Amino acid sequence: MTFPPLGVHVQIAMRSLLLSSVSGTVLFLAGCAVGPDFERPAAPVVSGYTAEALPVATASGSEEIPGGDAQTFVEGADIPAQWWTLFQSPAINDIVTQALEANPDLEAAEAALNQVRENYLASQGSLFPAIDAGGSAQRQQTSPQSTDSLLNLYNASVGVSYLLDVFGGNRRAIEASGAQAENQRYQLEATYVTLISNVLTAAIQEASLTAQIEAVEEIIAVQTQALDLADQQFELGAIARGDVLAQQSELTQTQATLPNLQKQLAQIRTQLSVLLGRYPSEGTVPGVTLADLTLPQELPISLPSELVNQRPDVRAAEAILHQASANIGVATANMLPQINLSGSYGTGTNSAPGSANLFSAETMGWSLAGSLTAPLFRGGQLSHQRQAALYAYDRAEAQYRSTVLAAFANVANVLNALIYDAEALRAQELAEETASQSLDITTERFRAGAIAYLALLDAQRTYQQARIALVQSQAARYADTVALFQALGGGWWNREETNFTTTRSNPIPIP
Repeated sequence: MTFPPLGVHVQIAMRSLLLSSVSGTVLFLAGCAVGPDFERPAAPVVSGYTAEALPVATASGSEEIPGGDAQTFVEGADIPAQWWTLFQSPAINDIVTQALEANPDLEAAEAALNQVRENYLASQGSLFPAIDAGGSAQRQQTSPQSTDSLLNLYNASVGVSYLLDVFGGNRRAIEASGAQAENQRYQLEATYVTLISNVLTAAIQEASLTAQIEAVEEIIAVQTQALDLADQQFELGAIARGDVLAQQSELTQTQATLPNLQKQLAQIRTQLSVLLGRYPSEGTVPGVTLADLTLPQELPISLPSELVNQRPDVRAAEAILHQASANIGVATANMLPQINLSGSYGTGTNSAPGSANLFSAETMGWSLAGSLTAPLFRGGQLSHQRQAALYAYDRAEAQYRSTVLAAFANVANVLNALIYDAEALRAQELAEETASQSLDITTERFRAGAIAYLALLDAQRTYQQARIALVQSQAARYADTVALFQALGGGWWNREETNFTTTRSNPIPIP
């Protein structure tokens, strides 16, 4: 509807009334939204992680070897933000810092969060009226024989449109967008925790392989001396040629294990370079040995009720569940009527010689309009879309429960690994010590001619296996400790300062 020109004061009053009406409607409808209001799932009602009660501490080995200390379980203790510093290794601290500064996966996750955050902020624009300005100018002549027929046509206006969110469909859509941003936030946290854990695990594996290579090289040196001794014994007629060949075969087999270990070491160093955001050819990664690492003697064990708050994967699954809940409201609102308000305020004139100015009171006008749209028949489309949204929620809820179960299983497996790997190290240390003593005695008896050469070969083989297994057992205790901190969430909630441009200490607000 178009009204005749009004006086300036009346025009101002009409504009104020239009804006006040729209603002009041927005505030009145702010608390109305169809669909379920999301509530966070309750934490599992369990008292522990493992079927049997945890011991106070793990078994201990010799304090003279790396990884031999006992570790005490401190239930209810919190995870420090920079938990990797508990290993007291400057080299570890250095490579973790480099990874956080240059890893491209972390940068990609941060960019993804910034992207969905901006989309979330953009979606909030649907809560406000859309105001657009328009204008046009045209020149025409109605009669070629008369100069008075030249006209300049001008139009300038401001239009306002607003879709009343009567049933909260827009607000539920914004809620879903915010939940998506929350999901990406926790995906970033998961990337952060996983990156640090992968860096430490790779560094420990490098240290283990380096120690295994040193052990093999020492065994090769011992077996080489044994081969020289066998040659001397053969020259003296004390042993047969077959015994010499057997010793040579044993040495060759040991030497054959060395290239495979060296290949694994090269591969793990390449992996470390990539984690640090480097090309493999760009210098060497700072080396870490098992002797450089201190095994943390106190292990914080979070309460089971806190695990769902600390694990980024669980929080990400919760955000997906929240998004699915909000989408039910969106689908429900789409089945209900929608009301749209629009208005315009502007001027228009046919400017000819002696005509009025464009912005004079005589040329001003305004309009108000409202429309209602209600779906009457869509062939079942809208009802099926809502039903699909309900099934999507059921799926998200089941996936959330599966994620929680997997999280608790992960912690339980790591705790069991800590307990049994500590016992395995103590047993393996004893086995290595026994094998070493047996080899020394067997070697002396062989030199004295008291035993056959086959017994010496068996002693050498047993010592070799025990030595390598001991190194692997040492590395396992460090790797288990890293896995525990990762399984309990990695302490991201205690991080105060970050290189990321996003603030992850507080969740993105959801309306």
